[in-house]
Amino acid sequence: MQTHISTTPFGRRPMTLGMISSQVTARAVPKDATVHKWRVFQDIKDARIALGATDRALAILDALLSFHPDTALYGDSELIVWPSNEQLIRRANGMPPTTLRRHLAVLVDCGLIIRRDSPNGKRFARKGQGGEIEQAYGFDISPIVARAEEFKELAETVRSEKKAFRLVKERLTICRRDIVKMIDAGIEEGVPGNWGRVQQAYQAIVGQIPRTAPRQTFEAIAEELEGLWAEVREALESFVKTQKMDANESRIGRHIQNSKPDSKSESENGLGDRGEAGGNVADTDNVRSLPKRELPLGIVLDACPNTLWLVKGGGGIRNWREFLAAVEIARPAMGISPSAWEEARTAMGDQQAAITIAAIYQRQDQINSAGGYLRSLTDRAKAGKFSVWPMVMALLRAKLDASKTTGTGTGSEAAAVDLETAGKIVRTESRLEISDALRRSLDKPGRGS
Repeated sequence: MQTHISTTPFGRRPMTLGMISSQVTARAVPKDATVHKWRVFQDIKDARIALGATDRALAILDALLSFHPDTALYGDSELIVWPSNEQLIRRANGMPPTTLRRHLAVLVDCGLIIRRDSPNGKRFARKGQGGEIEQAYGFDISPIVARAEEFKELAETVRSEKKAFRLVKERLTICRRDIVKMIDAGIEEGVPGNWGRVQQAYQAIVGQIPRTAPRQTFEAIAEELEGLWAEVREALESFVKTQKMDANESRIGRHIQNSKPDSKSESENGLGDRGEAGGNVADTDNVRSLPKRELPLGIVLDACPNTLWLVKGGGGIRNWREFLAAVEIARPAMGISPSAWEEARTAMGDQQAAITIAAIYQRQDQINSAGGYLRSLTDRAKAGKFSVWPMVMALLRAKLDASKTTGTGTGSEAAAVDLETAGKIVRTESRLEISDALRRSLDKPGRGS
């Protein structure tokens, strides 16, 4: 007894090696194999490009699988479905007949289905007297079972590649963000380095990033960026370590000063990067013992004569307003950022911050990073461990020492300079209360005496 379930002409189709290979694979399926058809279909979707299948072809395969009543597919069962073209078109969302035929051929070429042609080229099933299907002609989906493990491995490879691609894109994004932030920090903090060159190198690497490319291309660019990232990071870390070492040396110097009254104080050594970098309880006590009144403008200008170079027209500085205007010219010239200047003004007050910058400007040739040094002093000022008095007095002492070590050290010129500067210090002392430690520092004989 023969029952026609569906009749659809196939026409004459050539046999290909791919079809033969698929049939061989289907015959080799283990009889005890069992797969979940929709899980295998998900693997096929993920491995679509590797298999050479198209989106439309997978839509047809989805429809074909839906014609099989069971979710589980067994290796020892008949796995043939025989829907008509009309039924497939409806379940494939209204696909045109020509498109349907073309993508059915794609499924066959990819080895995802096998055609089981009837003698007259039509799809149908023949049932026995008991109603069971004895013979069916249509599309054999047994490759879904036979190649399930292969599809799974291909899908896992594709998923791993997608993950690796996503990770390298994340590496690029994070690396680009970090490099930009580190370059900004280096410029802002005045870290020594050719930041213009670093910026150009960064732009050159980033300019190589394509919109679409294989993962290996992005990997190579990511490695270049990470190399630049490591270079910039090392420069910043080295600067931070140097600052910490300078701070430690500063604390050691103060300890020696406290235990040896006759030794030269740290403040007298000038305004190097470690001059005010550290601090402890003794530092705080020393600051508290310094005069509370403000330094006279004349003393500040005598200690920081280079500030006068900044006055337009070569005129003098007659008041604190003109002094602040001169300092505003020195600040950007030394690379001190507006944020560092504003923070110093908030912590110290306008006048004290201006004196600090004038002192730094006086000895800028001995300071690697004026901006970083100012921030260090600002932090100490916030903790109550900083005063401009030692800085100014150290500059005055250095001026006295310099006059004695020059060629005119024994002549009347040196004596006049000593007398003029010392007179200003004495006049200041007579009007202000100063600590014994500061007085001893000022009264100590210079190196050239």
